[in-house]
Amino acid sequence: MPQDSSSEHDPDDSDDEIVEVDPTLRYSRYIEVLGRGAFKIVYRAFDELEGIEVAWNQVKVADLLRNSVDLERLYSEVHLLKTLKHKNIIKFYNSWVDANHENINFITEIFTSGTLRQYRKKHKHVDLRALKKWSRQILEGLLYLHSHDPPVIHRDLKCDNIFINGNQGEVKIGDLGLAAILHKAHSAHSVIGTPEFMAPELYEEEYNELVDIYAFGMCLLELVTFEYPYVECSNAAQIFKKVTSVRPTKSVPI
Repeated sequence: MPQDSSSEHDPDDSDDEIVEVDPTLRYSRYIEVLGRGAFKIVYRAFDELEGIEVAWNQVKVADLLRNSVDLERLYSEVHLLKTLKHKNIIKFYNSWVDANHENINFITEIFTSGTLRQYRKKHKHVDLRALKKWSRQILEGLLYLHSHDPPVIHRDLKCDNIFINGNQGEVKIGDLGLAAILHKAHSAHSVIGTPEFMAPELYEEEYNELVDIYAFGMCLLELVTFEYPYVECSNAAQIFKKVTSVRPTKSVPI
């Protein structure tokens, strides 16, 4: 007797299990994790209205939700993200605060090839012309952000926050505004962003949009050398000492 195909179990079905929906019932979150950071998890999700896959970004902001002033700042940050429209800035679709689970959820476009760091590690042989194309797109995105009045500063630009669609060579800046939000949510931490990519003035918390240009330079260094900047340092304190004393990473030939 032939087996009923409906009873067969596909091992991939577990990734397609819907575990959560947004308050509007438009977006469905699957159990599959696309990426994970210190405070953020990115899941595969589906936009039922448009019929497209999207990324569901979930960030823990427990401390932030207990302070009405900081919560208002968070809403301002989110509103800003919704207004940004540029071909080299990740598309931001929706967001909401989940007070019960103490997190904030962002719905953004999804990228077929992941982060630029993942893509570069996968593809070892990339012509200098391709690196220039990627770099130009990053700079065009930064120019758009910095041309606002006041300038929009990313604060945590790195290859882990830049995304790529490998089939088109399309590069976009993501996680915009997240560093500022996390700084407010985790005020016990002494720095904003990632030490390896931070300009000296970021440590003093008196800075302007040029800190993103510094970070872009460190991104370019990683793309060319395959190494994380300051890989020779074993902790953030050592990186801080080198950066503030203007001593370059060993990845830079002297």
